[in-house]
Amino acid sequence: MSPAEPLVAAPPRDALWFPRFGSPPPAAGTAGTRLICFPYAGGTASVYRDWRGHLGGAVADVAAVQLPGRGLRMREEPYTSAEPLVADVADELVRRGITRDYAFFGHSMGALLAYEVACALRDRGEPGPRHLFVSGSRAPHLYGDRTEHLLPDAGLRDFAAGIGALGDGDQALLNGAYLDRRLPVLRADLRVCNGYRWRPRRPLDCPMTAFSASDDPVADAAEVEAWRPYTAGSFLRHHVQGDHFFLTADGPARQRLLRELRGELARLATTTNSEQRNASWTY
Repeated sequence: MSPAEPLVAAPPRDALWFPRFGSPPPAAGTAGTRLICFPYAGGTASVYRDWRGHLGGAVADVAAVQLPGRGLRMREEPYTSAEPLVADVADELVRRGITRDYAFFGHSMGALLAYEVACALRDRGEPGPRHLFVSGSRAPHLYGDRTEHLLPDAGLRDFAAGIGALGDGDQALLNGAYLDRRLPVLRADLRVCNGYRWRPRRPLDCPMTAFSASDDPVADAAEVEAWRPYTAGSFLRHHVQGDHFFLTADGPARQRLLRELRGELARLATTTNSEQRNASWTY
């Protein structure tokens, strides 16, 4: 009789929702704010794989959310509506006990999810994020009533190319081949965004920093500025040169994004919540 095939252990649940990319988890009791990052539509947690190194001592850790349908969760069905997705992410954050000293960052769809998860945690009586960073995203009440998720595959690919997802030259060919495999996930994520309906709630208490890009066809400066009433704390908007995916291109816009994040997160270590309620401005 041939020996039984070795069993392959399933990855731990934490690795499914929050995969790590070479950096060890923070030691128990480590001081400092944890930055929790949410991906854009069709994106993966790997977008944030090098952020821990860039942010350095400004954070205790960077944890990126991995949604179903990608990475180690490739065989899982992606979510197609916001409500169950938000509830499950909030459940996981509470289960892991990381809702004490944390900040949220989200780009595009990720900004919408970060906001909704912050609201869900508040509804449960959990501490809110100490800071909310939103990037490349129109304000929540401006979501919905779009139909990109209904496009045929060729049309959806053209849509992705039109917002800068493919890049230029040889990189466009590489990204295009990758995108073709990811179209079902992108379509599902766009259904989450296009089916979303904002419901009025009181503003969040935490300060908010928003990033808009000069050539972003998804969220222009005015649509990003529309986040301002969503916080009772301070609101700061940075405007950078770039397209919708400026955070993935290694250039001045990404460098400025990381620099501003590092500065704001470093200030959290020395600033109380009451001191964060100050004037709002844009530059």
